[in-house]
Amino acid sequence: MLDWDRLGDHSYGVGTPATGEVIGRRHFGVFVRIDGVPDAVGLAEITAMPHEAELPHVGARVTGEVLWRAEHNHQVKITLTEWSAA
Repeated sequence: MLDWDRLGDHSYGVGTPATGEVIGRRHFGVFVRIDGVPDAVGLAEITAMPHEAELPHVGARVTGEVLWRAEHNHQVKITLTEWSAA
């Protein structure tokens, strides 16, 4: 279960930098385990990535910023600014 109170302590508002590891990859984007917040998972959708970019692979370290956060269902969407191979 997501420790949403802890996530709130990190002030993951729009524009906040976020780093983590890709833990899932789908045709629509990647799921990222956010550093420093156990059980927090962000979604980086392919629509928020540069057109020519390839989705990072599972295990890749990524950096980005929060685009959107919904407290009612504990979701965080991020846009990736850089990533490295796993």
